[in-house]
Amino acid sequence: MSTAILLLAHGTPSSLDQMPEYLTLVRGGRPPSPELVAEMRHNYAAIGGRSPLTDITFRQRDALAARLGPGLPVVVGMRNWHPFVADAVAGLVGAGVTRVVGIPLAPQFSTLSAQKYVEAATAAMPAGVSFECVTSYHDHPRLLDAFAARIRERGGPAPGERVVFTAHSLPERVIASGDPYTDQVRATAAGVAARAGIAEYEVAFQSAGRTPEPWIGPDLDGLIRERAAAGWRRVLVVPIGFVCDHTEVLFDIDVQAAAAASACGVSLRRTESLNDSPLFIALLEELARASAG
Repeated sequence: MSTAILLLAHGTPSSLDQMPEYLTLVRGGRPPSPELVAEMRHNYAAIGGRSPLTDITFRQRDALAARLGPGLPVVVGMRNWHPFVADAVAGLVGAGVTRVVGIPLAPQFSTLSAQKYVEAATAAMPAGVSFECVTSYHDHPRLLDAFAARIRERGGPAPGERVVFTAHSLPERVIASGDPYTDQVRATAAGVAARAGIAEYEVAFQSAGRTPEPWIGPDLDGLIRERAAAGWRRVLVVPIGFVCDHTEVLFDIDVQAAAAASACGVSLRRTESLNDSPLFIALLEELARASAG
């Protein structure tokens, strides 16, 4: 039986011209408004015109493949852009693979993230090909070590600098239905803080969707403004809900949150995302070998 590893990610357009098609996919087939397209084009333009998500994911794939060797091939499948999950699976099947192990590039499980990857991959599997998936690794020691290392690389929090761990926001109704996401985010934060020797920290959420329903908080920008009024002057943001530098990090933190901080007299720094750091790739290798058997 031939086994392969399928890294599952969100996907991102390659150019600003592709934004309407991309947003339609993200929105489950509902066309975006012209205002949303313009807003997202503006956000992408602010970080150079495109997100590096695909490039970084390919680097993660290559680094993992180098560690696993030719006997356990690694491919990438995106849910909302090329290379699509279905195309990645078709390529594996054409190469004779009969068992696929999925690893979502999202540390914490949610029905709106990891579960969607599982569903996309499951739907793409033809008869005779088995599929299993890692659904969460939010408290894996190697993940916690990798995030803690990024904090140390930034010199740790400076005297008087407050640490805020962030993750993507979700609609409140999702959490109310029993989704474990917020609990897992807080567990990741606690584990990273313990490894980095951080006694006090905050957890905030970012990148809430543009819908009228309430999303979980506290919102990062709002938290910074609130704490600035209480005397905060320096913030170190540690994005633990993401494993690579992409739009939600490069724009929502580095541009949007940084502007909110500056407006109220707060300086903001951020740790680098895990990207293809050796510690993170070692985690992926452990997950792949444990699941592949």
